[in-house]
Amino acid sequence: MSGSWFREELYPHWRQSFQVTRELFRANDGLQEIVLFETPVFGRVLTLDGVIQVTTGDEFIYHEMLAHVPIYAHGAVKTACVVGGGDGGMLREILKHKSVQQAVLVEIDAQVVEFCRTHMPSVSNGAFDDPRTEIVIADGLKYMAETDRKFDLIVIDSTDPIGPGGVLFTEEFYKDCARCLNADGIVVNQNGVPFLQGEEVTDTWRRRRPYYAEVGFYMAAVPTYVGGLMALGWASASTRPGSESLDTIRARFEKAPVATRYYTPDVHKAAFALPKYVQDLIPNT
Repeated sequence: MSGSWFREELYPHWRQSFQVTRELFRANDGLQEIVLFETPVFGRVLTLDGVIQVTTGDEFIYHEMLAHVPIYAHGAVKTACVVGGGDGGMLREILKHKSVQQAVLVEIDAQVVEFCRTHMPSVSNGAFDDPRTEIVIADGLKYMAETDRKFDLIVIDSTDPIGPGGVLFTEEFYKDCARCLNADGIVVNQNGVPFLQGEEVTDTWRRRRPYYAEVGFYMAAVPTYVGGLMALGWASASTRPGSESLDTIRARFEKAPVATRYYTPDVHKAAFALPKYVQDLIPNT
């Protein structure tokens, strides 16, 4: 923090600043430094090691697109696993679907869960206490390597591939996720901002391609994540979910609607139309 402004410096050539109206919390639990502050437009902002993780102002875009796109594409998600996502926002969106019978949250840092439950309750909105939720405090890499459970959906809600979050972008981890999928199962994750982090798209495609029937990306515009459109990674055990028509997605949404502020069936399909500069980051396209 510098005076009444928080400055995020992800790149040596570009930074963004947020006006701070009040700092609410600051602590270091040995794993990472957690800071929470309030802003005029973005609401409450949570940072880990100086990097913004979630804001109460625009989190709905990110969480809706990582949850509802794969759920409506799959059509029958009953079991889900969220790796990371200690703020509870991903659980909140997944559990809006009555078809989901169980959602496992695998979070490495117990303090993040308790902190967000206490200081940002609107993000989880009761999802931590839903009877379908199981919270596992563990390293996501280790959990996926050792579990014998199978899921219809795995959401990797991680930080960027630097520091502790780096292991969740490795070929080893993607291979283990593929082993933990049911038929037609889907893995999605945040894949950075391609205009500035293009190598993340290329690396993810190459590391996933050997283990999935379909690998790709879709896009969402999240104001907090500076640098343009955000890439969301997609990998599936079959090609069926990714090829569902707009009519099919609309029918599923109309049959089992959920409250959204960003997601619609039309946005769902349009999100897979990649700009040319993103296409150019994917081998063989």
